[in-house]
Amino acid sequence: MKKTILTLMLVFSAFLLFAQQTFPVNGSVDIRSGQFAFTNANIVVNANQTISNGVLLIKNQVIQSVGAGTAVPKGYVVIDLKGKYIYPSLIDAFTSYGLPEAQRNAQGGFGGGARRSIFTSTKKGAYNWNEAIRPETEVKAIFSADQKKADELRKVGFGSVNVINRDGIARGTSAAVTLNEESDNKVMLKDQTAANYSFNKGTSANDYPTSLMGSIALLRQTYYDATWYKNQKEEYNISLEEFNKQQNLPQIFEADGWANLLRADKIAKEFNKQFIVKSSGDEYQRIDAVKATGASLIIPINFPKAFDVEDPAEARNISLAQMKNWEMAPTNPSVLEKSGVNFAITAFGLDNTRDFWANMRTAIENGLSEKQALMAITETPAKLLGISDKVGSLEKGKLANFLITSDNIFKNNNIIYENWVQGKRYVVNKMDVTDLRGTYNLNVDGIGSLVLKITGTAGGNAASIERTGADSAKVNATFTRSGDWVTLNFNLKKNPKGDTRLSGYLSAANPIVMKGEAALSDGTEGKWTATFKEAAKEMPKRDELKATLAANGPLVFPFLAFGNEVQPKAETVLLKNATVWTNEKDGILQNADVLLENGKIKAVGKNLAAGSAKVIDATGKHVTPGIIDEHSHIAGSGGINEGAQSVSSEVRIGDILNSEDINIYRQLAGGVTTSQILHGSANPIGGQSQLIKLRWGKLPEELKFAGADGFIKFALGENVKQSNFGTGQRFPVTRMGVEQTFVDAFTRAKDYEAALKVKGNNVRRDLELDALVEILNNKRFITCHSYVQSEINMLIHVADSLGFKINTFTHILEGYKLADKMKAHNIAGSTFSDWWAYKYEVAEAIPYNGKIMHNVGITTAFNSDDAEMARRLNQEAGKAVLYGNVPEEEAFKFVTLNPAKMLHIDDKVGSLKVGKDADVVIWSDNPLSIYAKVEKTFVDGILYWDMEKDAQKLKQQQAERARLTQKMLESKNKGGRTQRPTGMASTLYNCETLSDYSAGFEAIGTEGGHGHE
Repeated sequence: MKKTILTLMLVFSAFLLFAQQTFPVNGSVDIRSGQFAFTNANIVVNANQTISNGVLLIKNQVIQSVGAGTAVPKGYVVIDLKGKYIYPSLIDAFTSYGLPEAQRNAQGGFGGGARRSIFTSTKKGAYNWNEAIRPETEVKAIFSADQKKADELRKVGFGSVNVINRDGIARGTSAAVTLNEESDNKVMLKDQTAANYSFNKGTSANDYPTSLMGSIALLRQTYYDATWYKNQKEEYNISLEEFNKQQNLPQIFEADGWANLLRADKIAKEFNKQFIVKSSGDEYQRIDAVKATGASLIIPINFPKAFDVEDPAEARNISLAQMKNWEMAPTNPSVLEKSGVNFAITAFGLDNTRDFWANMRTAIENGLSEKQALMAITETPAKLLGISDKVGSLEKGKLANFLITSDNIFKNNNIIYENWVQGKRYVVNKMDVTDLRGTYNLNVDGIGSLVLKITGTAGGNAASIERTGADSAKVNATFTRSGDWVTLNFNLKKNPKGDTRLSGYLSAANPIVMKGEAALSDGTEGKWTATFKEAAKEMPKRDELKATLAANGPLVFPFLAFGNEVQPKAETVLLKNATVWTNEKDGILQNADVLLENGKIKAVGKNLAAGSAKVIDATGKHVTPGIIDEHSHIAGSGGINEGAQSVSSEVRIGDILNSEDINIYRQLAGGVTTSQILHGSANPIGGQSQLIKLRWGKLPEELKFAGADGFIKFALGENVKQSNFGTGQRFPVTRMGVEQTFVDAFTRAKDYEAALKVKGNNVRRDLELDALVEILNNKRFITCHSYVQSEINMLIHVADSLGFKINTFTHILEGYKLADKMKAHNIAGSTFSDWWAYKYEVAEAIPYNGKIMHNVGITTAFNSDDAEMARRLNQEAGKAVLYGNVPEEEAFKFVTLNPAKMLHIDDKVGSLKVGKDADVVIWSDNPLSIYAKVEKTFVDGILYWDMEKDAQKLKQQQAERARLTQKMLESKNKGGRTQRPTGMASTLYNCETLSDYSAGFEAIGTEGGHGHE
């Protein structure tokens, strides 16, 4: 007896021990453990293991046993699941569940009208200077369970989620929680799952950054600041302290579009990191580059809806890229799987969480294996987040997070019956409830007899109401069900009583009868009854349409109009019998040949042997070097100005190159082969330039002109003082202030360089000053936006006094006034041929400017500064002949050899000389003629533009649009969802464009465009 009492006391003590918590209990204490045995089920332990007729034992929120033939211990509640399935509950690695919506500071955002400029953080405390860097933010401190949202997610099948604060560039730590209805203390799975980042500054009130390149620079600078901070005692910085602590956590980066994914990876490699990238689902477009990053991905499945192309006029608004993305986006998970990329799938981005399974099945229909699909929503996110010891599979010791389903979870007719989270049962659909889909005779007091049709899943989730007779009508209805309880809302448009709301319950199962209370908008109440008539006919579901037309169209590079199915390659090519403009001492050769081999010019002369070369008869045509544009703003993304600070030398155009810009192709059609992509003119000291070759279809990094010197954009004039742009709060606001900006910046750069040279100094790496030190050491060269003689003189004097050189004055429409001084300082002049009167600063421009500078002996060029003009730079060169009688050969050098000299690349391009790059153009006529057309453009010996192939491409694209239009029409006719055709026009940047990148920027079809000052 004593033993029995002692045993009972020990058991009771164990229960009390388990029940002890830090929170007091208000009421009776329930210390029972949940002990359940689920028998005769098909238990999917993980993607690689399924147990038939298995037994799952759970107790106290934890799985005790999983196996076949397991004996059920005494005290367990047995639930027979014969014929049913048990799966691990799903895990979403990317959500903002349970967080308050971030509120933008009323003063935040650049260019927000009359407002106070904010240069450093207004946040109280020892935090970082820029509010977009907020690693001190911890989700665990601001999370609070949202029961409504949790219920939505549980109904889909999710049992746990990773919660990320999506605000800022360095966003702080995320946390994993379950979707249980317990207190916040009990649902926390892991309080720190990852450190989080993005390129979006979010709610930061700071002006900086205003551009994608500014966001990149700020993040890079933060990494360097954090490294310096570890070895200094000068300041305490909460943000950098936390940033350093988080470096051993997994690192999640939210990147919109594959291009930003590659940009994020570049930062990761610079700082020896490996990001887990939450991507946007377009990785299929550049899968080889994505795979090469080695990054694990979290991918969305918010596939685009078909465009409603019934109206041909509206259909013209959408681009071929948008149409092809609609067709090919559902293949993205499959493409990643076939390429061996590790990825998890998130419901983030869906218009409605209920669409999750429809889109998952669409992905499977497009090649994703069910095994990989299951891993992507269970095991993979668990491993990425470091919570696989608790969730992600059904194994002893893990949390009792599992689903009970009617069938294979990926089948169309599968029903999720229950979702158990931490051992707590949540009923999604009753297991013993009859399939409600079908046609019913519906009678509603005050309305009369109707026909009700319930469709959707076996539980029923969509409906329509139809009335026959003289006043016939048919409308969609909203049907919901919770167990035996149902609601039905509809509005028969011809019914003057308006909305009808029905609520009730299942009163019989064979045949099915539903009944309850009816309420009309006029206050009338009554009864309603729905009696089963016949089973529903299987129809294609709106979200689950299979493509019934031809297979997907070809992937093209780049992924927009005029892309290539196969990347072109260099060939050995002999151009025969042309008028050859060599730009060398040989001058213009008649009836001469040019041999291109291995991307270089192999020979120039007459009667060259063809050998195995492809021969192009150029009789009657002109062959020239490719045109070089010294001043361009194409091929950038996320803003062309970082205008929040007067010195932004830390930002790099090379970080934001956009290989998908259609202007690359268009300018190849104008004979352009090389362009210097410049920062805008918002600042006295702007960002670092990037020299590119127009390699259509190549990746952003592959556009870069290898081995070229670095350049940087400076600017003078009204643009930089910004006194006419708004409130004028950013220094400088006068031309005197512009001069002082230069003096101050280079004085700081000299002090910085001196400090770096002192052995043992712990000097903070400063990306802004690094670029200026390069200028002082002749390792980076200045291209300066300029107009007015007085300011040009000023900068020459500042340069002389501080010991740096100016390489080129660009624009310089008053160059004729001080050509002698430019000549004495060996400064080049890149100008416009005949622009004037477009703003006050150019009031004294003359069309003889280029001629005068050239005659003085200045290296003179004509630039475009305009996406459209760049296609006709040959004609701009012709104007030097018109206005100044510059010899034709010398005039053509204004857009070829002379800009090559300015950019220090004349040893590689700018003339047709043996050993130089095979950047060659074939013209139909004298290239200075307005009638001349570019027939072929070679870059590195690769034919990137061909007039004949362009015509073929145009026909192919018309056929492709017609095919996709037909496919969209058929999708709509079969019930597929549609969206209105809305174009996504590319952005044409100019020197003065000031944008706020924090609002989000890139999407399919928008990573491109740019233009003129």
